[in-house]
Amino acid sequence: MTDLLELRDKIDVIDREMVRLFEERMEICRQVAEYKIANGKKVLDRERELQKLEVLGALTHTDFNRHGVQELFQQIMSMSRKLQYQLLAAEGVSGSLPFTRIEKIDREHCRVVYQGVEGAYSHQATLAYFGEGVNVFHMSSWRECMEAIKEGMADYAVLPIENSSAGEVSDMYDLLEEYENYIVGEQIIKIQHALVGLPDAEMADIKTVYSHPQALMQCAGYLAKKTDWSQVSLGNTAMAAVKVLQDGDKTQAAIASEAAAVFHGLKILEMPINDNRFNSTRFIVVTNRRMYEQDAKKVSICFELPHTSGSLYNILSHIIYNDLNMCKIESRPIPDRNWEYHFFVDFEGNLNDSSVKNAIRGIMEEAVNFKILGNY
Repeated sequence: MTDLLELRDKIDVIDREMVRLFEERMEICRQVAEYKIANGKKVLDRERELQKLEVLGALTHTDFNRHGVQELFQQIMSMSRKLQYQLLAAEGVSGSLPFTRIEKIDREHCRVVYQGVEGAYSHQATLAYFGEGVNVFHMSSWRECMEAIKEGMADYAVLPIENSSAGEVSDMYDLLEEYENYIVGEQIIKIQHALVGLPDAEMADIKTVYSHPQALMQCAGYLAKKTDWSQVSLGNTAMAAVKVLQDGDKTQAAIASEAAAVFHGLKILEMPINDNRFNSTRFIVVTNRRMYEQDAKKVSICFELPHTSGSLYNILSHIIYNDLNMCKIESRPIPDRNWEYHFFVDFEGNLNDSSVKNAIRGIMEEAVNFKILGNY
Protein backbone atom coordinates (compact mmCIF):
# COMPACT_ATOMS: atom_id res chain seq x y z
CA MET A 1 0.00 0.00 0.00
CA THR A 2 1.26 3.46 -0.90
CA ASP A 3 2.44 5.41 2.11
CA LEU A 4 0.10 8.25 3.23
CA LEU A 5 2.92 10.76 3.25
CA GLU A 6 3.78 9.80 -0.33
CA LEU A 7 0.16 10.40 -1.35
CA ARG A 8 0.17 13.77 0.35
CA ASP A 9 3.38 14.69 -1.46
CA LYS A 10 1.71 13.90 -4.78
CA ILE A 11 -1.27 16.09 -3.84
CA ASP A 12 1.12 18.92 -2.95
CA VAL A 13 2.71 18.70 -6.40
CA ILE A 14 -0.70 18.81 -8.09
CA ASP A 15 -1.83 21.72 -5.88
CA ARG A 16 1.25 23.76 -6.78
CA GLU A 17 0.57 23.14 -10.45
CA MET A 18 -3.07 24.14 -9.99
CA VAL A 19 -1.99 27.40 -8.33
CA ARG A 20 0.39 28.12 -11.21
CA LEU A 21 -2.34 27.45 -13.76
CA PHE A 22 -4.83 29.53 -11.79
CA GLU A 23 -2.52 32.55 -11.83
CA GLU A 24 -1.88 32.03 -15.52
CA ARG A 25 -5.63 31.91 -16.16
CA MET A 26 -6.25 35.09 -14.12
CA GLU A 27 -3.58 36.93 -16.13
CA ILE A 28 -5.42 36.01 -19.31
CA CYS A 29 -8.65 37.18 -17.65
CA ARG A 30 -6.97 40.51 -17.00
CA GLN A 31 -6.24 40.77 -20.74
CA VAL A 32 -9.86 39.88 -21.49
CA ALA A 33 -10.95 42.72 -19.18
CA GLU A 34 -8.67 45.15 -21.03
CA TYR A 35 -10.25 44.08 -24.31
CA LYS A 36 -13.77 44.53 -22.90
CA ILE A 37 -12.87 47.98 -21.55
CA ALA A 38 -11.53 49.01 -24.95
CA ASN A 39 -14.54 47.65 -26.81
CA GLY A 40 -17.34 48.45 -24.36
CA LYS A 41 -18.35 44.83 -23.78
CA LYS A 42 -20.15 43.50 -20.70
CA VAL A 43 -18.25 41.36 -18.18
CA LEU A 44 -20.89 38.68 -17.75
CA ASP A 45 -21.70 36.38 -20.67
CA ARG A 46 -24.04 33.90 -19.02
CA GLU A 47 -24.66 31.83 -22.17
CA ARG A 48 -20.94 31.27 -22.78
CA GLU A 49 -20.38 30.32 -19.12
CA LEU A 50 -23.14 27.70 -19.23
CA GLN A 51 -21.77 26.25 -22.47
CA LYS A 52 -18.27 26.17 -20.99
CA LEU A 53 -19.47 24.34 -17.86
CA GLU A 54 -21.16 21.69 -20.00
CA VAL A 55 -17.96 21.15 -22.00
CA LEU A 56 -15.81 20.90 -18.87
CA GLY A 57 -18.27 18.52 -17.19
CA ALA A 58 -18.17 16.24 -20.22
CA LEU A 59 -14.37 15.84 -19.84
CA THR A 60 -14.80 13.94 -16.56
CA HIS A 61 -15.42 10.20 -16.11
CA THR A 62 -17.91 10.03 -13.22
CA ASP A 63 -21.03 11.95 -12.21
CA PHE A 64 -19.36 12.94 -8.95
CA ASN A 65 -16.39 14.45 -10.77
CA ARG A 66 -18.66 16.15 -13.32
CA HIS A 67 -20.55 17.98 -10.59
CA GLY A 68 -17.29 18.73 -8.77
CA VAL A 69 -15.57 20.18 -11.84
CA GLN A 70 -18.60 22.30 -12.72
CA GLU A 71 -18.77 23.66 -9.17
CA LEU A 72 -15.03 24.37 -9.18
CA PHE A 73 -15.16 26.26 -12.46
CA GLN A 74 -18.24 28.19 -11.42
CA GLN A 75 -16.10 29.63 -8.63
CA ILE A 76 -13.14 30.25 -10.92
CA MET A 77 -15.39 32.08 -13.39
CA SER A 78 -16.87 34.08 -10.53
CA MET A 79 -13.39 35.14 -9.39
CA SER A 80 -12.54 36.06 -12.97
CA ARG A 81 -15.56 38.35 -13.14
CA LYS A 82 -14.60 40.00 -9.86
CA LEU A 83 -11.12 40.71 -11.21
CA GLN A 84 -12.65 42.22 -14.33
CA TYR A 85 -15.04 44.39 -12.29
CA GLN A 86 -12.10 45.67 -10.24
CA LEU A 87 -10.18 46.55 -13.39
CA LEU A 88 -13.22 48.32 -14.81
CA ALA A 89 -13.50 50.34 -11.60
CA ALA A 90 -9.78 51.18 -11.68
CA GLU A 91 -10.20 52.47 -15.24
CA GLY A 92 -13.18 54.57 -14.23
CA VAL A 93 -15.55 52.51 -16.35
CA SER A 94 -17.74 51.43 -13.43
CA GLY A 95 -19.75 54.64 -13.70
CA SER A 96 -21.43 56.63 -10.98
CA LEU A 97 -24.43 55.49 -8.99
CA PRO A 98 -27.68 57.45 -9.46
CA PHE A 99 -27.61 58.94 -5.94
CA THR A 100 -26.68 62.46 -4.86
CA ARG A 101 -24.35 62.91 -1.91
CA ILE A 102 -25.39 65.67 0.49
CA GLU A 103 -23.71 67.03 3.60
CA LYS A 104 -26.70 66.64 5.95
CA ILE A 105 -30.45 66.17 5.78
CA ASP A 106 -32.31 69.40 6.56
CA ARG A 107 -34.30 68.23 9.59
CA GLU A 108 -35.88 71.61 10.32
CA HIS A 109 -37.48 72.79 7.08
CA CYS A 110 -39.36 69.65 6.09
CA ARG A 111 -42.71 67.89 6.44
CA VAL A 112 -42.76 64.38 7.92
CA VAL A 113 -45.43 61.66 7.98
CA TYR A 114 -45.68 58.61 10.24
CA GLN A 115 -48.21 55.81 10.68
CA GLY A 116 -50.46 55.82 13.73
CA VAL A 117 -51.54 58.61 16.04
CA GLU A 118 -49.88 60.96 18.52
CA GLY A 119 -48.02 59.06 21.20
CA ALA A 120 -47.29 56.02 19.02
CA TYR A 121 -43.76 54.65 18.92
CA SER A 122 -43.55 55.89 15.31
CA HIS A 123 -44.39 59.37 16.61
CA GLN A 124 -41.61 59.06 19.22
CA ALA A 125 -39.14 57.94 16.53
CA THR A 126 -40.12 60.90 14.34
CA LEU A 127 -39.52 63.41 17.14
CA ALA A 128 -36.28 61.71 18.17
CA TYR A 129 -34.87 61.94 14.62
CA PHE A 130 -36.23 65.31 13.46
CA GLY A 131 -36.72 67.17 16.74
CA GLU A 132 -39.76 68.32 18.70
CA GLY A 133 -40.53 71.25 16.41
CA VAL A 134 -40.85 69.27 13.18
CA ASN A 135 -43.87 69.79 10.90
CA VAL A 136 -45.49 66.37 11.26
CA PHE A 137 -48.71 64.57 10.38
CA HIS A 138 -49.89 60.97 10.48
CA MET A 139 -51.61 58.40 8.27
CA SER A 140 -53.49 55.23 9.17
CA SER A 141 -51.31 52.81 7.14
CA TRP A 142 -47.73 52.35 6.01
CA ARG A 143 -48.83 52.32 2.37
CA GLU A 144 -50.50 55.71 2.80
CA CYS A 145 -47.22 57.05 4.19
CA MET A 146 -45.31 55.73 1.17
CA GLU A 147 -47.90 57.32 -1.11
CA ALA A 148 -47.58 60.63 0.77
CA ILE A 149 -43.86 60.93 0.03
CA LYS A 150 -44.27 59.57 -3.50
CA GLU A 151 -46.82 62.31 -4.23
CA GLY A 152 -44.83 65.04 -2.46
CA MET A 153 -47.30 65.57 0.40
CA ALA A 154 -44.40 64.86 2.76
CA ASP A 155 -40.63 65.09 2.41
CA TYR A 156 -39.98 62.10 4.65
CA ALA A 157 -41.79 59.16 6.25
CA VAL A 158 -40.74 57.37 9.46
CA LEU A 159 -41.65 53.68 9.35
CA PRO A 160 -40.82 50.55 11.42
CA ILE A 161 -38.57 47.97 9.77
CA GLU A 162 -37.42 45.63 12.55
CA ASN A 163 -38.06 44.73 16.18
CA SER A 164 -35.38 43.08 18.28
CA SER A 165 -37.89 40.56 19.68
CA ALA A 166 -40.50 40.09 16.94
CA GLY A 167 -38.11 40.33 13.95
CA GLU A 168 -38.61 42.11 10.66
CA VAL A 169 -41.71 44.03 9.64
CA SER A 170 -42.22 41.94 6.50
CA ASP A 171 -44.81 44.18 4.84
CA MET A 172 -42.35 47.07 4.97
CA TYR A 173 -39.86 45.15 2.83
CA ASP A 174 -42.58 44.61 0.23
CA LEU A 175 -43.34 48.34 0.18
CA LEU A 176 -39.67 49.26 -0.18
CA GLU A 177 -39.45 47.01 -3.21
CA GLU A 178 -42.70 48.33 -4.70
CA TYR A 179 -42.19 52.10 -4.32
CA GLU A 180 -39.44 54.31 -5.75
CA ASN A 181 -38.71 55.64 -2.26
CA TYR A 182 -35.33 55.44 -0.55
CA ILE A 183 -33.92 55.08 2.96
CA VAL A 184 -31.85 58.06 4.16
CA GLY A 185 -31.75 57.47 7.91
CA GLU A 186 -32.70 55.23 10.81
CA GLN A 187 -33.78 55.69 14.42
CA ILE A 188 -33.83 53.04 17.15
CA ILE A 189 -36.42 53.41 19.91
CA LYS A 190 -36.38 51.41 23.12
CA ILE A 191 -39.73 49.72 23.59
CA GLN A 192 -41.20 49.85 27.09
CA HIS A 193 -44.82 48.79 27.03
CA ALA A 194 -47.17 50.01 29.74
CA LEU A 195 -50.62 48.84 30.75
CA VAL A 196 -52.71 52.01 30.65
CA GLY A 197 -56.32 52.71 31.62
CA LEU A 198 -58.73 55.49 32.50
CA PRO A 199 -57.69 57.83 35.35
CA ASP A 200 -60.09 56.13 37.81
CA ALA A 201 -59.28 52.53 36.73
CA GLU A 202 -57.56 49.99 38.95
CA MET A 203 -55.95 46.66 38.09
CA ALA A 204 -58.92 44.79 39.57
CA ASP A 205 -61.25 46.50 37.08
CA ILE A 206 -59.54 45.30 33.90
CA LYS A 207 -61.28 42.67 31.77
CA THR A 208 -60.21 43.56 28.20
CA VAL A 209 -56.84 44.69 26.87
CA TYR A 210 -56.27 46.26 23.44
CA SER A 211 -53.04 46.65 21.47
CA HIS A 212 -51.16 45.95 18.28
CA PRO A 213 -50.63 42.19 17.65
CA GLN A 214 -46.85 42.53 18.04
CA ALA A 215 -47.24 44.36 21.35
CA LEU A 216 -49.56 41.62 22.62
CA MET A 217 -46.99 39.05 21.56
CA GLN A 218 -44.15 40.98 23.21
CA CYS A 219 -46.13 40.92 26.48
CA ALA A 220 -47.25 37.29 26.15
CA GLY A 221 -45.61 36.21 29.40
CA TYR A 222 -47.28 38.98 31.36
CA LEU A 223 -50.67 38.39 29.75
CA ALA A 224 -50.49 34.64 30.31
CA LYS A 225 -50.90 35.32 34.02
CA LYS A 226 -54.08 37.32 33.39
CA THR A 227 -56.24 34.36 32.44
CA ASP A 228 -59.53 36.26 32.85
CA TRP A 229 -58.56 39.07 30.43
CA SER A 230 -59.69 39.18 26.80
CA GLN A 231 -57.10 40.32 24.24
CA VAL A 232 -58.16 42.36 21.20
CA SER A 233 -55.82 43.36 18.35
CA LEU A 234 -55.81 46.86 16.88
CA GLY A 235 -53.67 48.55 14.23
CA ASN A 236 -51.45 50.52 16.58
CA THR A 237 -50.57 50.74 20.29
CA ALA A 238 -51.49 54.42 20.43
CA MET A 239 -54.79 53.68 18.70
CA ALA A 240 -55.50 51.23 21.52
CA ALA A 241 -54.90 54.03 24.03
CA VAL A 242 -57.27 56.31 22.09
CA LYS A 243 -59.97 53.62 22.10
CA VAL A 244 -59.75 53.23 25.88
CA LEU A 245 -60.05 56.99 26.28
CA GLN A 246 -62.96 57.34 23.86
CA ASP A 247 -64.94 54.35 25.18
CA GLY A 248 -64.69 55.61 28.76
CA ASP A 249 -64.95 52.07 30.09
CA LYS A 250 -62.68 51.44 33.08
CA THR A 251 -62.74 47.67 32.45
CA GLN A 252 -60.69 48.34 29.30
CA ALA A 253 -56.94 48.82 29.19
CA ALA A 254 -54.37 49.27 26.45
CA ILE A 255 -50.80 48.18 26.01
CA ALA A 256 -49.07 51.32 24.81
CA SER A 257 -46.11 53.57 25.48
CA GLU A 258 -45.68 55.87 28.45
CA ALA A 259 -45.72 58.77 25.98
CA ALA A 260 -49.12 57.69 24.65
CA ALA A 261 -50.51 57.51 28.20
CA VAL A 262 -49.24 61.00 29.04
CA PHE A 263 -50.42 62.47 25.73
CA HIS A 264 -53.96 61.11 26.12
CA GLY A 265 -54.27 61.66 29.87
CA LEU A 266 -54.44 57.98 30.77
CA LYS A 267 -53.24 56.26 33.91
CA ILE A 268 -50.25 53.93 33.90
CA LEU A 269 -51.41 50.83 35.76
CA GLU A 270 -48.18 48.88 35.38
CA MET A 271 -44.87 49.38 33.56
CA PRO A 272 -42.83 47.90 31.96
CA ILE A 273 -44.74 44.75 31.07
CA ASN A 274 -42.92 43.53 27.94
CA ASP A 275 -41.17 40.19 28.44
CA ASN A 276 -37.86 41.39 26.96
CA ARG A 277 -36.76 44.50 28.83
CA PHE A 278 -34.09 45.13 26.17
CA ASN A 279 -36.69 45.26 23.40
CA SER A 280 -36.23 47.96 20.73
CA THR A 281 -37.60 48.83 17.29
CA ARG A 282 -35.59 50.15 14.36
CA PHE A 283 -37.36 52.77 12.27
CA ILE A 284 -36.26 53.92 8.81
CA VAL A 285 -36.50 57.44 7.41
CA VAL A 286 -37.66 57.31 3.80
CA THR A 287 -37.84 59.93 1.03
CA ASN A 288 -38.61 59.98 -2.70
CA ARG A 289 -35.21 61.45 -3.56
CA ARG A 290 -32.11 59.41 -4.38
CA MET A 291 -29.67 60.94 -1.95
CA TYR A 292 -27.41 60.02 0.95
CA GLU A 293 -25.50 61.86 3.66
CA GLN A 294 -21.75 62.05 3.11
CA ASP A 295 -21.04 60.12 6.34
CA ALA A 296 -23.60 57.35 5.62
CA LYS A 297 -22.35 53.98 6.84
CA LYS A 298 -24.90 51.36 5.75
CA VAL A 299 -26.16 50.32 2.31
CA SER A 300 -29.46 48.50 1.76
CA ILE A 301 -30.19 46.70 -1.51
CA CYS A 302 -32.77 44.26 -2.86
CA PHE A 303 -32.75 41.90 -5.82
CA GLU A 304 -34.11 38.71 -7.33
CA LEU A 305 -31.96 35.78 -8.39
CA PRO A 306 -31.86 33.36 -11.29
CA HIS A 307 -33.45 30.11 -10.09
CA THR A 308 -30.16 28.21 -10.37
CA SER A 309 -27.82 26.43 -7.99
CA GLY A 310 -25.34 28.67 -6.18
CA SER A 311 -26.82 31.97 -7.40
CA LEU A 312 -27.18 33.44 -3.88
CA TYR A 313 -23.64 32.44 -2.97
CA ASN A 314 -22.29 34.06 -6.14
CA ILE A 315 -24.14 37.32 -5.40
CA LEU A 316 -23.02 37.52 -1.77
CA SER A 317 -19.43 36.74 -2.75
CA HIS A 318 -19.20 40.25 -4.26
CA ILE A 319 -19.64 41.61 -0.73
CA ILE A 320 -17.03 39.20 0.64
CA TYR A 321 -14.43 39.84 -2.07
CA ASN A 322 -14.68 43.60 -1.57
CA ASP A 323 -14.06 43.26 2.20
CA LEU A 324 -17.51 44.55 3.12
CA ASN A 325 -19.34 43.45 6.24
CA MET A 326 -22.87 42.15 5.65
CA CYS A 327 -25.19 43.14 8.52
CA LYS A 328 -28.45 41.50 7.54
CA ILE A 329 -30.23 39.39 4.92
CA GLU A 330 -33.98 38.81 4.59
CA SER A 331 -36.10 37.15 1.93
CA ARG A 332 -39.69 37.70 0.82
CA PRO A 333 -41.68 35.48 -1.56
CA ILE A 334 -42.40 36.89 -5.01
CA PRO A 335 -46.17 37.01 -5.63
CA ASP A 336 -47.44 34.53 -8.25
CA ARG A 337 -44.03 32.83 -8.52
CA ASN A 338 -43.86 29.84 -6.20
CA TRP A 339 -40.55 29.28 -4.38
CA GLU A 340 -38.89 32.39 -5.78
CA TYR A 341 -37.87 35.29 -3.57
CA HIS A 342 -36.83 38.90 -3.27
CA PHE A 343 -33.67 39.19 -1.16
CA PHE A 344 -32.94 42.23 1.01
CA VAL A 345 -29.35 42.75 2.14
CA ASP A 346 -27.72 45.37 4.39
CA PHE A 347 -23.95 45.84 4.41
CA GLU A 348 -21.57 48.45 5.79
CA GLY A 349 -20.24 51.11 3.46
CA ASN A 350 -20.80 54.38 1.62
CA LEU A 351 -21.89 54.73 -2.01
CA ASN A 352 -18.82 56.88 -2.61
CA ASP A 353 -16.44 54.05 -1.60
CA SER A 354 -14.74 52.25 -4.49
CA SER A 355 -15.28 48.87 -2.77
CA VAL A 356 -19.02 49.52 -2.51
CA LYS A 357 -19.23 50.65 -6.14
CA ASN A 358 -17.36 47.54 -7.20
CA ALA A 359 -19.59 45.19 -5.20
CA ILE A 360 -22.74 46.85 -6.48
CA ARG A 361 -21.49 46.73 -10.07
CA GLY A 362 -20.96 42.97 -9.77
CA ILE A 363 -24.32 42.35 -8.12
CA MET A 364 -26.13 44.51 -10.68
CA GLU A 365 -24.65 42.47 -13.52
CA GLU A 366 -25.66 39.10 -12.06
CA ALA A 367 -28.90 39.72 -10.16
CA VAL A 368 -32.41 40.32 -11.50
CA ASN A 369 -34.42 43.49 -10.73
CA PHE A 370 -31.67 44.97 -8.59
CA LYS A 371 -32.44 48.12 -6.55
CA ILE A 372 -30.43 50.25 -4.15
CA LEU A 373 -32.84 50.94 -1.28
CA GLY A 374 -30.64 53.56 0.34
CA ASN A 375 -27.40 54.58 2.04
CA TYR A 376 -27.72 55.92 5.58
